[in-house]
Amino acid sequence: MPLDRLTPLLERFRVRSRLFHTGPLCGTTVFAQSAGHGFLHVLRRGEMEVTHRGADGRTMRQHVTQPSLLFFPRPLDHTFINAPAEESDFACATIDFDGGATHPLVRTLPAVIVLPLDDVATLSPALDLLFAEVDNVRCGRPLLADRLFEVVLIQLLRWMLDHSHDLVLPPGLLPGLADERLAPALVAMHEAPGEPWTLDSLARTAALSRSAFAARFKEVLGRSPGDYLTEWRLTIAQEQLRAGMTVTAVAAELGYASASAFSRAFAQRLGCSPRAWLGLAA
Repeated sequence: MPLDRLTPLLERFRVRSRLFHTGPLCGTTVFAQSAGHGFLHVLRRGEMEVTHRGADGRTMRQHVTQPSLLFFPRPLDHTFINAPAEESDFACATIDFDGGATHPLVRTLPAVIVLPLDDVATLSPALDLLFAEVDNVRCGRPLLADRLFEVVLIQLLRWMLDHSHDLVLPPGLLPGLADERLAPALVAMHEAPGEPWTLDSLARTAALSRSAFAARFKEVLGRSPGDYLTEWRLTIAQEQLRAGMTVTAVAAELGYASASAFSRAFAQRLGCSPRAWLGLAA
C-alpha cells in the first residue's frame, strides 16, 4: 500500500473552507488578513496582477495571465488588480487550519503559491464539480462548494508533495514528507505521537543508520528528529488543552512519564506552564 502522508496530519489538524465570492472582480480588490484565515482563489478566466508584502517588507508583484490557483496558507494582506472585463471570473474561499499558524503544514509552506491549472491535471474533476455548483443556485450550494474547495486544497497538497523539488521549498515538513526515506518516520510520529520513539527506532523505520537518518532529517527538515517530535507532541497538546483535556490526560496520551515531565517540556518550549498558557489562550 502506498504511504499516506497527509491523512494522519489532516485528521488531527483539520482544514475547513468557506466560499465567499464567485464571479468577476474589477479594478482593485483588497483581501485583508484575518487571524487564523488563509485564502484559496481560483482564477477561471481573465488575467490580473497580484501584490502582497514580502518577508522583507517590500511589495511583491506577480502577473497572472492564465487560469490559476492562488493559495495563501497564512494570514496575509494581498491585492488583485485587473481591468474591468466580462471574461474575468473568480471563485474565492477562506481556509481555516486547526491550530492556525501552528498547524504543522502551514508553518512550512511559502507565503503564496500561484499554480496554473493546466499544471495540475488531477484538479480538473474537482474544479468541474466546484464550478458546476457555483454556477447554479441549488439547495445546499454553499455547503457543497465549501467541501469541494477542501477537496481542491487536498489535491493541491498532493501535487506539492509530488513536486516539492520544483517548488524550491525551504527546509520543513513538506520536503520531509516528500522524501521517500524520511516520510515513513514522519508518518509514524504523526500516527502515534505517544510511542517511546528513539533515534534508533525512527532510523529503523526509515531504513537508515542512526547517523545517516539524523543527518538527512536535519538537512531536509531543518531540525533534529527529537526536536521535531517534541514540537509535534506540544502542537497536539495545545489543541487538546483547548478542547478541555486535563494536563494529566494530555501527558499520558503523548507519552510523557508524568504530568510534571510534560509541564516542564511545555514550559521549556512555550515559556509558561500548560495552565498559564491556557489562561492566556482563553
